Amino acid sequence: MVSASDRLDLVFQALSNPARRSIVERLRAGECNLTELAAPLRMTFPAASKHVRVLERARLVKRRVSGREHLCRLEAKPLEEANAFLEAFRERWEGTFQALEGVLEQMKADPKRRKR
Repeated sequence: MVSASDRLDLVFQALSNPARRSIVERLRAGECNLTELAAPLRMTFPAASKHVRVLERARLVKRRVSGREHLCRLEAKPLEEANAFLEAFRERWEGTFQALEGVLEQMKADPKRRKR
């Protein structure tokens, strides 16, 4: 059984590679075959297949084989989970920046509090 933390690790690991991010980006438009995914990346079918396997392991991509054609589609749920993880940090940072902005505004309003 893979834990939520392990699944998140797999998603970030998969997205750490520019070629895999490019594949994910292309799949946003809809299902593509592996040859179409490989072409703009100037990679062979086997190389593209290896990248897709990493994305499949992270559950970001589903592949189905129809005859000799390998069709891939994007799975959104792992991206939603990664976004939820990052959103918690964004909310915390936003609160910190708002507090800092308040302190800076006070310093501007009260010249005695400014240090030179």
